[in-house]
Amino acid sequence: MPTSADPRVEPPAHPAPPAGGRRGPARGHATWVLVITSVTQLLVVLDGTIVGVALPHAQADLGLSDSARQWVVTAYALAFGALLLLGGRIADYAGRKRTFLAGLVGFGAASVWGGLAGTGVELVLARAGQGVFAALMAPAALAILTVTFPSGPERTRAFAVFGAVSGAGAAVGLVGGGVLTDLLSWRWCLLVNVPFVIAGVVAGALLLQESRAAGERRYDVPGAVTVTAGFGLLVYGLTAFEDSSRTALAVVLVVAGTALLALFVLVEHRSTNPLLPLRVVTDRVRAGALTVQALVGAVMVGALLYLTFHLQVVLQLSPLLAGLGTLPITIAISATVPQAARMLDRLGPRRQLVVGPLVGALGVGLLTQVSVGGSYWTQVLPGLLVFGVGMGLTLVPLQNVALLGVDARDSGAASAAVTAANQLGGSVGLAVLTTVYVAVAGTTGAPERLVDGYAVVFWGGAGLLVLAAVAAAVAVPKGTRVSGADAPVVHV
Repeated sequence: MPTSADPRVEPPAHPAPPAGGRRGPARGHATWVLVITSVTQLLVVLDGTIVGVALPHAQADLGLSDSARQWVVTAYALAFGALLLLGGRIADYAGRKRTFLAGLVGFGAASVWGGLAGTGVELVLARAGQGVFAALMAPAALAILTVTFPSGPERTRAFAVFGAVSGAGAAVGLVGGGVLTDLLSWRWCLLVNVPFVIAGVVAGALLLQESRAAGERRYDVPGAVTVTAGFGLLVYGLTAFEDSSRTALAVVLVVAGTALLALFVLVEHRSTNPLLPLRVVTDRVRAGALTVQALVGAVMVGALLYLTFHLQVVLQLSPLLAGLGTLPITIAISATVPQAARMLDRLGPRRQLVVGPLVGALGVGLLTQVSVGGSYWTQVLPGLLVFGVGMGLTLVPLQNVALLGVDARDSGAASAAVTAANQLGGSVGLAVLTTVYVAVAGTTGAPERLVDGYAVVFWGGAGLLVLAAVAAAVAVPKGTRVSGADAPVVHV
């Protein structure tokens, strides 16, 4: 899944030494800084997918309902996406090393809690805790990398390594989750973070240097509260629609969540130090790109999750084989990205942002043909490959368009907004798709009903990608140009 995080910090043209007048680390230390930040970013990304393969086992062990199990994924993405911008501010103002280490310790503690959870509620709360601390750790890590490698070829190489490691996170999570669940237990999909956290804390405490952003240091607490509570109520309200007896409550929650998000816009408009400057999202092209990112995030989270359910529950594949069974998406994206980057110079981003989601929609549409006695090779693999090609075409121009023409002062906020849109789109999209799934599949557990539910989810995912293509066609003008040579590393 495309996930990354940017600090809300703009590196100065001529970087000053870190606070306290100390110089940056020597070359050897700089290499260790890259290792520390890259590995911890890998944890942040893979934890978005690692529990997906393990979820059927966790559901059975903890007695989660079909509607409640999605919160194991949603809680992480929702907390991470909603608090990401605030986390970047905290890192800038409180100190990047301090924030990084605090986020790492909290992430490890939440992982232990989740791995030892005795109830579904504990697991969901632990996953939310992981998201909260990931929102501190991820932007702090990238900010540390930015001030450690301020310019030149070394910075280019450092960010290439960081991006490549981060980009591998989703695939590592899917396969790693299968291996751990098969050989040990689903609990180790969370507990496996602990040794990496311990190593990261020790190495970070010894090798990282403190740095802070200059200037005014005020937190937009009202903005953080309204956006987090707004999305939380909205997602919870959407899931409440699954139970017809709670329709009135669902409506109240959705209305309350929408009202809080409207209040967030008002707060940001009046704030002198906004969490998300509105000029970042009111630009037509950027707003379109963020919309596409949110819709793509919804499909990547929802379609992949229900695909793993089909592979394990209906096709009876082991967690390991189910994880491996999703890898063709990553392989297809990786094979498409170099070609898409070269095409970007010649065709421009608009065509790719329209064609890419439509190709992806075709791939997800092919998955609607799954059946109880069907074959992975004929009913699943073709759709995954086509979907991966479509996502490769989409993801290459997407972040470039989202950052096109952004003021230097807003570069951090705009980059973080892309990640937040992905995470929050995944949260809201999964809630909607789960509501549709439960309405069709019911609670009987009959394989035929399950397959009907999965097919509806895939049809819904295809529809969301068609909407993404429409959004791109409307928002991105003809003749818009970006350079494929400057295309960012794609996180899949």
